[in-house]
Formats: sequence, C-alpha cells, structure tokens
Amino acid sequence: MEPKAQRFELAPDYSISRVLNGCWQLSQGHSLNGPLDMSDVKKAFYELKDLGFTTFDCADIYTGAEEFIGSFIAELKKDPAFHEEDIQVHTKFVPDLEYLDKVDFAFTEKIIDRSLMRLHKDILDVVQFHWWDYDVDGMIRTAGYLDELRRKGKIRCVSGTNFDTKHLAMLVDAGIPIVSMQTQYSLFDRRPEKQMEKYCLDHGISLICYGTLAGGFFAERYIGVPREAIRPETRSQVKYLQVIEDSLGWDGYQKLLKMMKTMADHHSVGLSQISSRWVLDRPAVAAVIIGVRNSRHVYDNARIFSFDLSDEEKKQLDDFISAYPTLDGEPFKLERTIGSKYRNIMHMNINEDEQQ
Repeated sequence: MEPKAQRFELAPDYSISRVLNGCWQLSQGHSLNGPLDMSDVKKAFYELKDLGFTTFDCADIYTGAEEFIGSFIAELKKDPAFHEEDIQVHTKFVPDLEYLDKVDFAFTEKIIDRSLMRLHKDILDVVQFHWWDYDVDGMIRTAGYLDELRRKGKIRCVSGTNFDTKHLAMLVDAGIPIVSMQTQYSLFDRRPEKQMEKYCLDHGISLICYGTLAGGFFAERYIGVPREAIRPETRSQVKYLQVIEDSLGWDGYQKLLKMMKTMADHHSVGLSQISSRWVLDRPAVAAVIIGVRNSRHVYDNARIFSFDLSDEEKKQLDDFISAYPTLDGEPFKLERTIGSKYRNIMHMNINEDEQQ
C-alpha cells in the first residue's frame, strides 16, 4: 500500500497536505512542447485526492488554472458525501505591475469574487499576496484589503508569495495576519536560509516552497548528460538552468546527482523524493509544491513519505552544497532586479484586459 500524505496545521482548524499539487504548469503558455492532456490531468487530481494530497496551489494569473480546479470541485460536489473542506485551494492575488498604483478595495474584492466563482468555493482557503514593485505605494494598504475580506468571510487565511524578509516584516508589523510565505527553496536555491527562515520561525509563519524539483532537473536521466545537450521543455526549466549555472554549476550539479543517487538507491526512491524530503526537513517549512502535468508521477509524491533522510545523509548534502555559492540576495530579489536574466522571464502583466 502506498503511504498517504502527511499533513500540517497551517492555522487553527485548518490543515494542508505537506505536498501541494501545483497547478502553474496548467497555465496557458507554460509548456514549450504543446498543450497538456487535460483529461489525464483530471485523472491525476482524483488519484492525488485519494492518496491524501488534497491541497491545490494556483493563482489568479495562472491562466485557466482556477477554472480547471473549479471544474474538478464542481464534479466532486455531485457526491452528497463531499464537503467543501475536503479540498483545500491556495490561490494568489497578484495585481499586474502596470496596475499597482490603481489597486483599491473594490478592485481587490472583484478579483477575490472572481476566484471564488472560478473555483466553485464559498470561501478561499488561502490567498497569497504578491506585490511586483516595492517602490510603488500601496503594498501594505492592499494587504489590508485582503485582511478586510478575510474578516468579511471571503478568505480563510492571508499569506504572501515571493516577498523578501524586510517587506514580509513590514506586513507583519502592520498587523496583517500572514500565516505562510511561498518561496523558492531547493538544494540549488538556498536564499531563504539567509534571513527568512529564522524570521518565519520567530513569528510563527510557515514556508511553503516551490522549485523543490528544480523544474525536473533532480532526475536520474540527467546523470552524465552534458550541458549542451539540454533542451528546456518548460519555462520552469529555462529558469532552473539559470539557477544551476549560478549555484553549483554543471559539474557540481552532476556530482550532487550522483550523491543523491546513492541515497535514493538505499531508500528505494528516486532523486526527486530525496530533494523534496530535504526541503521538507528544513526549519519553518510546512510543505512543498510539486507540479501536476499528468498522472504518470502521482505515486512518486506518495513515496516522499515512505522514508526519512538520516542525520548523516542530511549532513552530507548540507556539507556538499555549502561549498558552492547560492543565489545573490534575498528570495526573489534577482527576479525583481531590472535587467536581470531572472526578471526577463517573468510575466508581470497577465490580466491587462481584466484590470481596467
């Protein structure tokens, strides 16, 4: 029997699976190799739910993702035994960069109401707030709008996504009840260890981490493959190739894969389970997000909970990656920096037609 998903209490009376089903890969334009088989993705949703992976991560800016999850929830609601709390959905509120100075309460409520309608939900379990440009006034005020909608009963929990520690602290100091911060964190990208991890531990905020699998690059099939042979399959892989180049480099990456392969063979799992387990064991981490593209890898998620890394194995990994540089600055700083190769692949204006 496959192990079931472990759970984490993110807020009082609200628990999530420790692996979230990531739906950014369902957004239009993510895949570089054509459209996904959405009927197979729906099949994966049902299988994940049955294994206890009941928490889904999406965003208002992942074009089509909220609607697709909503269609899944609408199907589940046909069963009289289904309760809305059986499925948790974490969405985002991400006003376009060019619209930041126009955001007011009416606009914020309109977008939240749209997410409720798309998702067929009576309340949004978690809304993760993002603000593209710290120099544009209104970040704290807008977070306050979300908190007002929480008090109004439309949102259960207010969270953040891709903030640095300084600006997360500004939200907390303003009284915004942030329960979690979504951030990129992996054996390649250790930026949260600089400040955010400790701040979150000190303030009762959980980290929900994406990029754990580095776009699929933690896989045995890449062992021994030269860099020039790699052809990115998704926008995520374009990004994580950059991360590899600026951290371990291709030679260090190859050495890490071989080290992880030894551990994976010992535990009868794959490299992706080793990388996920390492992040889940980090301080302040509540959960990781793993993308759902098809039903082929559903049971790989369950295998994450079939073993534990030993203290010796964790030390071996920590000692190895500590000998290499991590990315510059705080989480998402490079992605915000004008002229950075990381910023150049960001889509910061998604909803132009709707934000009028």
